[in-house]
Amino acid sequence: MKKFSRSMVSGWQTLGPRFLPFADAATVELPLGRLLRLSLFQISIGMAFVLLTGTLNRVMIVELGVPAWLVGLMVSLPIVFAPFRALIGLKSDTHRSLLGWRRVPYIWFGTLMQFGGFAILPFALLVLTGQGHGSAVWGEIGAALAFLLIGAGINITQTAGLALANDLATEESRPRVVALLYVMLLLGMVASALIFGSLLAEFSAVRLIQIIQAVAVITVVLNCIAMWKQELRNPSVTAPGRTRVSFSEAWARFAAAGRSKRLLVAVGLGTAGFSMQDILLEPFGGQVFAMTVGQTTWLSATLAAGTLTGFALSARLLGRGGDPYRLASMGLLAGIASFAGIIFAPLLGLAALFQTSSFFVGMGSGLFAVGMLTAAMDLASSGSGRLSGFAIGAWGGVQATAAGVAVGLSGMLRDGISELGDRGVLGEAFRGPASGYIVVYQIEIIFLFATLAVIGPMVRSGGKRASRPPGFGLAQYPG
Repeated sequence: MKKFSRSMVSGWQTLGPRFLPFADAATVELPLGRLLRLSLFQISIGMAFVLLTGTLNRVMIVELGVPAWLVGLMVSLPIVFAPFRALIGLKSDTHRSLLGWRRVPYIWFGTLMQFGGFAILPFALLVLTGQGHGSAVWGEIGAALAFLLIGAGINITQTAGLALANDLATEESRPRVVALLYVMLLLGMVASALIFGSLLAEFSAVRLIQIIQAVAVITVVLNCIAMWKQELRNPSVTAPGRTRVSFSEAWARFAAAGRSKRLLVAVGLGTAGFSMQDILLEPFGGQVFAMTVGQTTWLSATLAAGTLTGFALSARLLGRGGDPYRLASMGLLAGIASFAGIIFAPLLGLAALFQTSSFFVGMGSGLFAVGMLTAAMDLASSGSGRLSGFAIGAWGGVQATAAGVAVGLSGMLRDGISELGDRGVLGEAFRGPASGYIVVYQIEIIFLFATLAVIGPMVRSGGKRASRPPGFGLAQYPG
């Protein structure tokens, strides 16, 4: 038996990182087991994303009859905290503590905020839909508070968690570790979408409440396991009397790397272009193609699977010395073509075209995200010194803010166009349930074209990155 075990270990070692995509992200300082345990906080965040922007928004709009504009507004409430991600990252960089921890306190309190939001949400939904006691206004207030707490927790936990990963990783492996964490985020989204879809194949309000409560508990468990014995105590770094860097000084360091503003504008426009469909994808499938809750939840899994495919394709292209800005441009072009496919799907009566286009929207989003993340990490490493929390916070703040604004606008646009179309104000072409959705998808195409215009000069001057050995491993992810 021992001989067989040694043979198995030897066999896995001979495979190497070429066929074990996580192996090359591990180092002596950060072993693979510890790294995968740290990545659990991304699993919990992916689970929250699917619940809020996928399953829950479709249920609220279709099954519970909540107006899409109100759902879009609630889902976009977390953007209130998104602009502060750079400040959150900087505060974790310069945190004062006699215990010697910088990142753990922020991860812990972010986790508690997520738990509190998920604990409030089921009861707020019952009151909001008239199934509880009291006016529906109290349900709206409770749901808004729940979404705010969840959004604040996600922003704080993810910013501090990614910064902690940067602290633990070596300089050479740091970008690969960050990329692995984003892969784990998408895996969490895929797994959650599949589980939620199976559990809600036959919808009931009680089952939805049970799922939300389970997500609250699982979030605390996963994040506590992720934090356990990760950050070493270093009171000298967190000493109250230590000189701290101001926000303006941190921004000056980041901006000194060059092209920072154009990069952040591109991230904002591109993210908005890919994010407006987040709360519309499942309702579109339900109202236009008469899909069930389980079938539309699978759409979120399809979208996330496409994003993972985009990550894999990015690995190969960057491994061959590809330009990250050119890679992002490829993702934008894929997104434009995919949104065009979604627009034509109801006109042709092809649900399969809608599902296939959803996959390629995810792939385009993955290509764009990896390209922009690569460029941002390059700027961070050259311009922000050891302020990794600030660099990740600036990139994540712009991304989250753009996504939140886009989600909020998409719901209002969908409702407004649909209402005007049903009244006949916009003509016969805008009558029917698909009109509002199609207008939003057209606006997304415009955003993606605008992003191409912003990225264009950087593609011409970006050049090629150093080539890496071919193969599907995290050594070929941003680094």
